[in-house]
Amino acid sequence: MEEEALKILVESLIEYEGRWIGTPAVCNPDVAHPVPGEVLNYDQVFIRDFVPVALLFLVKNDELPVKHHKHTEIPLSGNEIVRNFLEVTLELHQQARQRSFTGLALMPASFKVIVDNGQQHLEPDFGDRAIARVTPVDSSLWWILLVRAYCKAVGNQSLAHQEDFQEGVRLILELCFSDRFDMEPTLLVPDGACMIDRRLGIYGHPLEIQALFYASLRAASELLPDNETNEKVRQAVQLRLQALKERIRIDYWLDIKSLNDIYRFRVEQYGKEVLNKFNLYSDSIPYEWLSEWLEEKGGYFAGNLGPSQLDCRFFTLANLMTILCSLATKMQSQEIMELIYQQWDKLLAHMPIKICYPALEGRDWEILTGCDPKNKRWSYHNGGSWPVLTWMLAAAALKTGRYDVLKRLKEDLVVVGKRLLAEDWPEYYDGEDGRLIGKEARKFQSWTIAGFFLTQELIDKPEFLMLVNFGFDEDP
Repeated sequence: MEEEALKILVESLIEYEGRWIGTPAVCNPDVAHPVPGEVLNYDQVFIRDFVPVALLFLVKNDELPVKHHKHTEIPLSGNEIVRNFLEVTLELHQQARQRSFTGLALMPASFKVIVDNGQQHLEPDFGDRAIARVTPVDSSLWWILLVRAYCKAVGNQSLAHQEDFQEGVRLILELCFSDRFDMEPTLLVPDGACMIDRRLGIYGHPLEIQALFYASLRAASELLPDNETNEKVRQAVQLRLQALKERIRIDYWLDIKSLNDIYRFRVEQYGKEVLNKFNLYSDSIPYEWLSEWLEEKGGYFAGNLGPSQLDCRFFTLANLMTILCSLATKMQSQEIMELIYQQWDKLLAHMPIKICYPALEGRDWEILTGCDPKNKRWSYHNGGSWPVLTWMLAAAALKTGRYDVLKRLKEDLVVVGKRLLAEDWPEYYDGEDGRLIGKEARKFQSWTIAGFFLTQELIDKPEFLMLVNFGFDEDP
């Protein structure tokens, strides 16, 4: 099963100027005849989507199948493919920076190879072509994390220490640090700026962006040598790390104790030393489902926080990332894992894993999604199930020593794997129990394939956790 899946990924690799530079979002094995109606931008290489593929390639490295190309068989190196991807995306970032009014730019969401009069060139999408023109804030943050993972895999930081890569990391951070109207240590972003790339009411300071930002800051502190050129950026990184950590750990945290505190909050308080800093109104908190969702030993980080706004939905990727980058304390990490274990049937059910819980419905769905039929209740981003997220759950379970979670996940993967194979690796699943193939889900999704086998590799070879793990800091 793994051998056939790796062949699908390898055969879908895209060539550019003699280099293999990544896999498209959909890697239909019959690449010469794409499935009708399945193209849109799914034939492009996405930074976000390629991350689990890249991690799997780093783990397998010289164990990848040969690539069939022009009637020849080409041996591949997983490390080399990831390096090519990082170099190409950096080139696109540099080109975008040169065209920018400020000299700063994000990484593209995706790119494709265009052949014009026999000449190849790359066509990036910085959100200017995307559905609803969403801004891919997370692409730059994932890119920094993948640079670090590559350096961990090869055992040195020579690539990261190249001047173009040093400049790339600095420029991304300088964009994040740039002057703005928002005064928070968290990053202010529009809706759809991360994996949830459609309107879902997560504009403001969504947890997923904050967790990726924190992880990128920690990665940058490893990748940027302590020298005169990096001095100011390194100082800014350390200051932001501390402020961001305090904000998330204290103000985003939800458990039975904090829920009781919020329930009794006074409003319209002024000054620095107040409990209800964000003027949260108790009546806006969905206590009915929260009191059932939260157990005595469980807790998690809220999805978003802002003026009179506390998004109590559980966002899976975001909470798992807080564990991997140690934005969560050791105790908070254990409580997140305990909540997942307690709510297994709701989050994993017949197909892992709910991207968020619970789903929006009724008037909330109408207002927050704009009546988006793709994000209807228990579908796509609105409570749909995404198999790719299992690798992050396995990594978080390994880090926290939750072998009961790993055991249960491994048992589920036996059934899940057979179903994914039989149903041609769909992007996501619909329904509260995850029984239905997503109504608009593309099949042969590259990160579905890679995520499943990366999960298996992490369980079988836990030493590869180093690619995505950041050690706990001095805090408990």
